[in-house]
Amino acid sequence: MKKEMRRKEKAISADEIIEVLKSAEYGVLSTISQDNTPYGTPLNFAYDNDAIYFHSACEGHKLDNIGYNNNVCFNVVDSVVLMPEDFNTQYRSVTVFGKITVVEDADEKRAGITAIADKLSPEYHKEGQDYIDRAFNDMHVLKLEIEHMTGKATRG
Repeated sequence: MKKEMRRKEKAISADEIIEVLKSAEYGVLSTISQDNTPYGTPLNFAYDNDAIYFHSACEGHKLDNIGYNNNVCFNVVDSVVLMPEDFNTQYRSVTVFGKITVVEDADEKRAGITAIADKLSPEYHKEGQDYIDRAFNDMHVLKLEIEHMTGKATRG
């Protein structure tokens, strides 16, 4: 169920939402456990080809949750500046809703993990590819297919 943003005056454009997704260093992926307990996992990520990619171990609570229910929410925040004298904070944030899956296609898996490595360590592309080659079979790449997203900002 898609809900409208409450503070419409803080809404940012679709282009700025993409800018935040390309620049933010990490976000929190929220999943639901089988007992309906929410579970938030801070993760690095890359926005690429209208999807969000994550690196993952091959087992764990997050994957158990995704296997049970692949509906997720992902939140990122960037451009944070505390304004203590105003009891406020400048920021930009994006909330993404969609379905997440483990990438099974080897080419897409490589593209997703390469996008993450290039985002986080752009000056080490060759070393990143060497690492990916060594660890490829011991990792999962997750793909969040975006159903809808919103963004907002508080500016000074």
